Amino acid sequence: MNSIGGYLGMEFQQGKGYHDQMIRLNTGRNAFEYILRVRGYETIYLPYYSCDVLLEPINKLGLKHIFYHINNELDPIEDIDVKDKECVLYVNYFGLKNDTVERLCKSTKNIIIDNSQAFFSKSPKGIDTFYSCRKFFGVPDGAYLNIKTADKLDVPVDTSYDRCTHLLRSIDKGTEVGYQDFIDNETNLKGQEIKKMSALTQTILAGIDYDDCRERRNKNFQYLHQHLGTSNELMINFKRIDGPLVYPLLMSGQGVKEKLIGQKIFVATYWPNVLDWLKDDVFEAGLTRNLIALHIDQ
Repeated sequence: MNSIGGYLGMEFQQGKGYHDQMIRLNTGRNAFEYILRVRGYETIYLPYYSCDVLLEPINKLGLKHIFYHINNELDPIEDIDVKDKECVLYVNYFGLKNDTVERLCKSTKNIIIDNSQAFFSKSPKGIDTFYSCRKFFGVPDGAYLNIKTADKLDVPVDTSYDRCTHLLRSIDKGTEVGYQDFIDNETNLKGQEIKKMSALTQTILAGIDYDDCRERRNKNFQYLHQHLGTSNELMINFKRIDGPLVYPLLMSGQGVKEKLIGQKIFVATYWPNVLDWLKDDVFEAGLTRNLIALHIDQ
């Protein structure tokens, strides 16, 4: 039984997590590994324009991977002939590619949807899909996995109390002071075994007003698009939004990103590893260099 007395713990609003009907795990990359283990895939097709953490479970399991290209609509440039032991991973970029997700799920065999950037997007019925929590909310870790299978992995429960210093420090001192702790936490998450989501992360997620978060993100996104849309070189559908991650502004050769950072407006680069994978004149390399991911959080 739990102990009684001693001291009081922190208190959180009691509610439900957004994807509580799914499998709750510790990280998105481990949710991806969970899929690969259960399905027994041997070869994975994944986009050049993606985070290199996706290679962590692929390399760990000794699987083969083949990259594919995307166009300026962030869609695959060609259909992939997928065999039985192969799969295709598609990233729902910035939570703005729900139309493409729906189309690919109907036409592509053994597809996996990476909704790490699309927390509020629905998981397509019968499609293996995973989500990341810390990209959208102040939690140290956490992921959701939607997979329909009788072959469930038996994994231990994670703990997260020692990964929260950046979150706590930012309350007292601001996000800049806690940034190094954030980087340290990101490093700490590398190489973690598949585990169930910690009680701490579940508790924090249960206290979030998700409707409010989604509405605020949508309004912030629409405001930026109203003022910047005519300058955006991305050829995607900016009208169908559902709590997106950022406002992705593509402006080639403008030096805007550096000017924003100089004004303490910090914009992430998605993803520096792409520049190591491709030559400078390839579309995805230009996307990595020139895309300005403007913050639109809640």
